[in-house]
Amino acid sequence: MTSDTMVRTEGTKVLIDALGLQLATRFFMLIQREPFDYTKWQCDLMEDMSVKEISDKAAEYRRQRK
Repeated sequence: MTSDTMVRTEGTKVLIDALGLQLATRFFMLIQREPFDYTKWQCDLMEDMSVKEISDKAAEYRRQRK
C-alpha cells in the first residue's frame, strides 16, 4: 500500500514535470485558496471516459513505471 506521503511526493513530481515549477506552484495555491471537493473533481475529470478507458490508462501507466 502506498503511503499518503508517497502519493503527495509522486503527485508533486508529476505536476512539476507536466506544468513546470511555476505553474505547479500556482495550481497548489489555487486549490488551497478555494473550497475543493476531491470526489467531485475526480468524477468530472473522468466523466467522458469509460471504465475500460480508465483501466487501459492505468495499465499503461503501470507498464511505463516498471
